[in-house]
This record gives sequence, C-alpha cells and structure tokens, in this order.
Amino acid sequence: MLQNSNNKNLDNNLKFMILSSIVLFILFIYMMLKGESRIAGTSYYVGLFFLIMLLVTAIVLRINKDKLKAYFDKKRELSGLDTSSSRVKDEQNEIMQSSHIEAQTSDVSFKDVAGIKNVKAELEEIVDFLNKPERYLKHGVKLPKGVLLVGPPGVGKTLIARAVAGEASVPFFYQSGASFVHIYVGMGAKKVRELFTVAKAKAPAVIFIDEIDAVGKKRMGGSNDEREATLNELLTQMDGFEGDSGIIVIAATNKLEMLDDALLRAGRFDRRVHISLPNIEDRKDILNLYLKKKKHSINVDALASASSGFSSASLATLINEALLNMIKREDVSINEKDIEIAKSKLEFGKKENKILDDKQKEILAIYQASKAFISKKRILLFDEGISKSDIAYPSKVELIFLLKQYLAGSIGIDVIKHEQYIVNVKDLQDADDLALTMTNEYKMAHSREELLNEVKNALRSELSKNIHTINKLKKIMLDKEVINENDF
Repeated sequence: MLQNSNNKNLDNNLKFMILSSIVLFILFIYMMLKGESRIAGTSYYVGLFFLIMLLVTAIVLRINKDKLKAYFDKKRELSGLDTSSSRVKDEQNEIMQSSHIEAQTSDVSFKDVAGIKNVKAELEEIVDFLNKPERYLKHGVKLPKGVLLVGPPGVGKTLIARAVAGEASVPFFYQSGASFVHIYVGMGAKKVRELFTVAKAKAPAVIFIDEIDAVGKKRMGGSNDEREATLNELLTQMDGFEGDSGIIVIAATNKLEMLDDALLRAGRFDRRVHISLPNIEDRKDILNLYLKKKKHSINVDALASASSGFSSASLATLINEALLNMIKREDVSINEKDIEIAKSKLEFGKKENKILDDKQKEILAIYQASKAFISKKRILLFDEGISKSDIAYPSKVELIFLLKQYLAGSIGIDVIKHEQYIVNVKDLQDADDLALTMTNEYKMAHSREELLNEVKNALRSELSKNIHTINKLKKIMLDKEVINENDF
C-alpha cells in the first residue's frame, strides 16, 4: 500500500514538473514579444537555455519513469533493512545488558563419566565438530541443532551434557524445563529469547535444557496458555540459527512419548541418544570411578553384581552413604559393612531403586531372555517395553510378530517356571491395545480374545521347544545383564 502511494506521488511530481516547464517557457516567449523594449545581453539566452533544459529533463525523466521508480524502491528497501538490522542489534544489546543468564565453565570431561561406552562415540563426534568446525564445514556438513538424551532418571544425562561442554571447552548454559513455565503469559517466551541471545553472543556454546517435557509436552489444541507460547518460542529460536553457528542444544527427558512432534522433527532435535540403566560391566566402571582415591576393602565385582537396577546416581549415593557410615565409625577405610548399611538405607528409603534378590533377578532374566529369543534383538536386563514399529504399512504378519514380542516374556516364565508372574504390566497393556486395534480398526480378527489366545498358544509351543536355548540366554543375561545379537 505504501509502495503504491509513493509511485503515485512520483507520477504526479513528474507531471507537475513538465507542466511547469511548458508554462514558464510560454510566459518567457510572451514577455519577449510584448515587452516595450528588447531584452538585451546574455541573460536572455541563459534564461532560454535553462527553460529548454528544464523541459528536456522533465521529458527524459517521464520516459524513464519505471527505472526511476525501481531505483527509489531499492533505496527504500535497503534503508528499511538497515533500520531493521539496527533495531535487532539494539534489542540484542538490551537483552545482553539486562540478562541474568550466565554461562558456566564445565570442568567435567568424558573421563569423569563411566558406563556410557555405547553413546560416547556419538557424543565425541559432536565435541569434534565444536573443536574443529572447519573440518566438517568444508564438506558442507552442519552440526545437529539439537541432541535429545533419553533415559530413566539418574543415568547421568546432565553430567553427560556437562562433559560435552567440558571436552569442547565451550560455555555451558543450563536451564531446567520448569524454569521456563511462568504464571504470567509471555515471561517464559521472553526467557527463551534471552537464553538463545546470550548463547549466540558466546558461540560456540552448549545449551542444556533438563526435563524438557515440562515445557515441550504435546499440544492438544484449543488453548493458548503460557506453556504453549513458550514452546512456540523455543521452536522459533531453534529454527533461527544454522548448523554452522556453533550452538548446540542438548535436552534431557525420560518421557519421550510426551514430547510434541514439532520438537522431534528433523531440523530441531536431529539426534536422539538413548541412555539405559548401567549393566554389570558399566556398574564396575562407575564404582571404580567413585571409589578412586578412597581407601576401601570392597569387592567391586561382587558389589556390581549385587546392585542390579542401580543407576549411576544411585551408585554415587550408595558410596556416599557408605562414607558417612565410615565417618561415624571413626575409620578411614570403607568396608563391606558400610556398604550393607548404605544398601539398606537405599532399599527402604528410596523405592525407585530396584534392589533384586537372586530369585527376582532370575525371573526378570527369564522374562527378558524370552523376549530376546523371539525378537532376536539386543535387550538389557532392565529394558522396559518394546519399541514401536516404524513400518508405514504393516502387514498382519508383522503386527502378530509385534504381539509375540509383547507377550513373549510372560509366556516364557510360565513355560519355564510353570507359574505366572507379573513383571512388566506395560507389555501386557500394549499387547491388549494392539489386539483391540487389529480387531476393531484393521478387521484382522474376529475378537481380541481370540487373537490373543492364538498368539499365546503359538508362543507357548515355540518356547517349549526351545527351553534349552532360553536357559542359555538367561545365563548370559544373569552374567552380563545384556543379550547381544551375536549371542543367539
């Protein structure tokens, strides 16, 4: 609208200029002819030349009107960009001056984090990019904008993020998802803008958002609350920098299924790193790390075996409680009694720790060994659930195979122990939901009960014929707490 108005004004000015030149030229001739005395000297010719040039200029400008318009439009556009850029810079400077967000210097490195052998290679690639970006940029490779650390509480997601920043020697910005959620609309979005503005000024840098599900839950539609405004701002900010900017956003969650699809799409959190509870070898490494430079008479191998289900945080708490008991005894060395007292405190004081006796551990091992035998996939002792199929157009055979994976653990225990045990309720619920969907939506069965009974009977027959193999896998699971694909 403004551009049309400016073009119209330009047309009117050109017309007025031409008309004025013609009128002046006619008046000049009239005065010369009607004057009582002739105009003498060079002033007459100078005036006449001026009027002729004015008329010619007006005509030339009229002919080149379109080019003239394009020139002025370009000048206005450049002027507008300069003003906009200046305004953005002023806004950024204002945020920098008023911001209370400060970068931390991480003194944690990968040698301070044990039990992450499976994920360290992926993380080292990110560190290498932050240290030597030119090595990748010359080939057109860009750093992933976001890395999502997925795993149960206590497995060391925050420590791993600090280790990435420490290894790369870059500023570390820590924020919890809950810190973005405010009562007043707009405050969370403002804090997100502030975080990214400060981080960009300090690039290369690592932004870590802990418990991102607090702000990144799925949007249900029909609402416009503070959390959604904050999530929208986070999405906008992640779209606002390129993969060569030197900024990487690391987020942590233990509820991947709750996150909004927009967060998980390519171009935002491009990479997901799954961190599981440590297996027996991981726990040995973690215990040796925590007991380093501490006097003790502990059998680390036995303790690693007896602490099934402990996360790295739980093991750290275990050693700390043992140290406290050692101090109470006025000793300088941790012994087995200190560990037993510490385990007792954790067992009765923190229900989330799965401290299993030998019988419980055997039941769980049979359950997971049966699932591994059917799925032929790598499975850990404390793996929960089966990953959903990514097949776009699944067949009935593929869906029944998924049902078998859900039910294999329960049927395996029944076949070997001749008794039913409740181990993973989620597997049973997933099987029930899938059977219902296959019956009602896909019309692949007459009834849910009939379909489930067919799958259970087929599993019972297959597992009964392979009890020896399942017991072999059970022993591997008890020894290593993991069954790999080459163990079949």
